[in-house]
Parts: sequence; structure tokens; C-alpha cells
Amino acid sequence: MSHLQYYAYEGVGVRNRSTFSYNQAVRIGDRIECAGQGGWDPVTGEFEKEINAQIDLAFANVEHNLKDAGGKGWSQVFRVNSYHVPINNKALVAMVRNFRKYMPDHQPIWTCVGVTRLGSDDMRVDIEVVAHDPEGAKAAGSSGA
Repeated sequence: MSHLQYYAYEGVGVRNRSTFSYNQAVRIGDRIECAGQGGWDPVTGEFEKEINAQIDLAFANVEHNLKDAGGKGWSQVFRVNSYHVPINNKALVAMVRNFRKYMPDHQPIWTCVGVTRLGSDDMRVDIEVVAHDPEGAKAAGSSGA
């Protein structure tokens, strides 16, 4: 599958690739798909305790992940899937606040799901996205197809 370009950012991304055998993002032509990003410190992996802080950090981690894969960030995101423990109004308000902050000029499609557990005991949110990056595909030597 040489047409796929995988990315794992320094810190948590590289550590998770080594420990759990997965990457943080994959580029397929002009499309970047990101593995779920949580509310962790991108260097240490420590989780914020409060849900608003976790969601804010998860959004920042998505931005970091997209840029590491050659994208521009949230401005190119067209699909968001978010998973929450628990799903409540506080979490939804934090998500919408971050949507408006990171994507003031557009509104992606969004699937929001409450789950009983995520990948770590302290993890309360997991956000995965898909972005369209035609300029980055050209720079990466991809066909965009």
C-alpha cells in the first residue's frame, strides 16, 4: 500500500505507534484521515482532568496532527466523529465552542456518540476527523486521486 503516507507526530504519536502499532494520520491523495485524538498533553500523554480542558486539548491535538500530515488544520476538515464518556450538555457545549473557534468559516458534518469507555481510563473524549487537502497532496507528490 505504497500510495498511503502515514504520520505520527513527536511525543504521543511516536510513542503510540511503538506501543500500540498504529499511526496518528494517513494521507490518501488529497484526503487526510486522523486517528482519534484525546485530551492529552501531546508530549507527555498526561490527560487533563476536567472535560472542557480535555475537549480543548483534543481539538488542539487534531490541529497538530493535521499539520504534521502536511495539512493546514481544522480549516480543511469536513467530517468529525466524536466519542464521549459521558455524553452530556457540558461536553456538547465545549464541542460547539471549539467548532466555532477552529472552523469559523464552515460547518463540517458531525457524528457524536456516547460510549462507556475509551482507550484509556482517564480519557473522556476521542475526536477523529477527515480533511480535504488538495494543495498538500500536490506538495507531497500525490495525484490527488
